Formats: sequence, C-alpha cells, structure tokens
Amino acid sequence: MADPHPPALAPVVSAEMLRERGLRACLGAERVVLELGFGRAELLLELAELFPERVYLGVEVSRKRVLKAGRRAERRELGNVFMIHAPAEYVLERVLPAGVVDEAWVNCPDPWPKKRHWRRRLVQAPLVELLARALAPGALLHIATDHEGYRDWIADVLAKQSAFLNLHAPAAFVGTRPERRETAYEEEWRAEGRTMAYFDYRRAP
Repeated sequence: MADPHPPALAPVVSAEMLRERGLRACLGAERVVLELGFGRAELLLELAELFPERVYLGVEVSRKRVLKAGRRAERRELGNVFMIHAPAEYVLERVLPAGVVDEAWVNCPDPWPKKRHWRRRLVQAPLVELLARALAPGALLHIATDHEGYRDWIADVLAKQSAFLNLHAPAAFVGTRPERRETAYEEEWRAEGRTMAYFDYRRAP
C-alpha cells in the first residue's frame, strides 16, 4: 500500500522533481500504474478511485489537460493519483527508474493519419523499448486505438519486439472492450460506428 503523499506535491508533479527526488519522496510509493496521454483523465481517475491501494501516474503533453485533471483529482479527494506535464518519451527515458511500472495504459493516441506525420506517432519501436525498461517483469501493457491504419501499425511494431508476450496470440488484438470504463473518445467513436482494437501484452520475465 502506498504511503501518504506530501499534500504540497499532489496531484500535479514536476517531472524534474520526480527525476531528482524519486518516486518514494514525491509519490509515496516505489511502484506505479502508468497512463501515457491520459487526455480527459476519465479512466485514470476512475482507476485511482477503484484501487486506492495502487498509485497512478498520468503523463500528458497538454498542460491545460494536466491542470484540469489535477483539479478534478483534488475535488474527488484522490490521494493516489498524480499527473506530469511532459512528453511520454522523456518520462520513460529520463524520469522513471527501470522496473517500477506494474501496469501501463496507452488509450487512443493520436493516429497522425497522414503519411508525412507518421514519425509523430507515439507507438514506435523506441517507445516500446522504453516501456520494456520501465515495466517490471510480469507487468501488463494495454494499448487501444480506433484507427485502422494505426491499428495495423501498432500490430507491426509489437510483433517485432521480444520483451512483451501477446495475451491474445495468435490474434494481434481483440475488438471486445476490456472490463473497464470507456474513455470519452471511445464513447464518441463507438457512437460513430468506428471499430476499436485492444492490444494486451505482458512484460516477459
């Protein structure tokens, strides 16, 4: 169970402070559940509320969304959820120590559909390598997308790595939503008739 966190640090935490002082000092725990690109933070906050014994860390590049999610966490009096305003790659490479993530979520990242923008996609081989470093052996990785082109891209990226075990093999993904709440984007896109793809992997020992 996480130790009580210092109120002055919650819920928005500086990436540099976390890097310098460490998880225990800043979050009151040495292991976290991670969400990269939490958007409107519905899932992040609900998971934190449902599982108070775990500590949740959300990473988001939109400062406005980080501050808004932080205010929502305070209103709900959630003491086990924290947010960082920073690129996911930076947090994985420079902030988090190896093996401290027990579970990671990447829900509906921007698909950057135009080919000239594909280099901006979050799920790339280097990011998967950074996730492999951050996740503890046996930790779970969940990725979801509604975009067909990005779905195939993610499947190809994950098929070429060896650090994670596909929980849906031989299928690359499933279309059935896992037992968790939908994000606002998922709700909107399902209403539009889009098909979701869910990837679930386990960090190899």
